[in-house]
Amino acid sequence: MRITPGVAVPLAEVVVRASRSSGPGGQHANVTASRIEVSFDVGASEALSSEQKARVAGRLGPVVRAVAQDARSQTRNKELALERLRERLAGALHVQRHRRPTRPTKGSKVRRVDAKKRTGQVKRDRRRPSAED
Repeated sequence: MRITPGVAVPLAEVVVRASRSSGPGGQHANVTASRIEVSFDVGASEALSSEQKARVAGRLGPVVRAVAQDARSQTRNKELALERLRERLAGALHVQRHRRPTRPTKGSKVRRVDAKKRTGQVKRDRRRPSAED
């Protein structure tokens, strides 16, 4: 299962369990175990580096789980659960880019000062005329 372009987790490391669903597929006459729960043990994984394991465990915990019981079909729920697990792992592995601070341009500074001067002038114009006027 491909998580990111550089990371792939073999399905052998993902534990899949089926159980009775509380939603669609769990209450029809021919009872089926259509609820799927997939779990991935981060510490035991050989596909992730130690840095990636630390990042995932710090954000999601030592065991990452995903559950699907949306569909009546067990195979469809398995696909949904694996996709949800993939999305959670991809989100945990994402490294935030370092923000490079920028400075305001000269034009933006001039526009800001002009706007402040206009506001001040409007407020001065609202004042009651002085005795000298």
